[in-house]
Amino acid sequence: MNRHPVFGDDGIGYVVGSGARLLRTAARLSDTAVRAPSALPGWTRGHVLAHVAHAVDAYVWLLGLAHTGREPGPRAGAAALASAIERDALLSADGIAARLRHDLDRFTARARAMPTPAWERLVPALAGWRHPAWYVLLRCLRELETHHLDLGTGHGTEQWPDDYVAWALDDTLATLRAQSFPLASVEAVDLGRTWSLASEGASVAGAGHQVLGWLTGRTRADALTADRPARLLPRPPAWPQPPLPGWGHAGDEP
Repeated sequence: MNRHPVFGDDGIGYVVGSGARLLRTAARLSDTAVRAPSALPGWTRGHVLAHVAHAVDAYVWLLGLAHTGREPGPRAGAAALASAIERDALLSADGIAARLRHDLDRFTARARAMPTPAWERLVPALAGWRHPAWYVLLRCLRELETHHLDLGTGHGTEQWPDDYVAWALDDTLATLRAQSFPLASVEAVDLGRTWSLASEGASVAGAGHQVLGWLTGRTRADALTADRPARLLPRPPAWPQPPLPGWGHAGDEP
């Protein structure tokens, strides 16, 4: 079952393609390069790759829960995940790439084995909110695309696929609108899309990947066209946040 509400008949294929691109980048890293700083403060490239591998592993767990309705073994908490990332960040470049490849293969196999009804089952994010299992595909794609950039190896926002950018903007801007974030409008000029957010505030425009880069804290506001100086634009909140519509919290009744 590949179909889901955002990417149609090849939702899993988007994740597979994104994972393959990240693996090609990881395979080119030497042991020295994997120890070098990433674009994330305090993290090496090894930390970034280890984080992605463990995130994908967590998504495998969620798909297993959706498939059977039962927890597929213990779930690692935030402290255990942080410790595992620190440990695996010290692996060799080949070792980290192999770990990531293994987890991506497991994710693909689990996703392709999902029965159609299971994609609608609600599963809990570690942060406590719930979402349908099909949203795991989108979370995994976001993880891969965002952290590919964070490696700092030259993979920029302009290499994010348009379909991914459009979904991430829809998802992010719906949440910001609900929070009354002070942006009047956002335009992705290359995608032919405009979003209205608040009755007052700044208006910004740019290529979709530039807008998303700014909203995710990855690129500077001065890459955008705005009706006021970049220094006066509101600062986007930490990203990502729980999506809208909200599907509830882990303690809520289904």
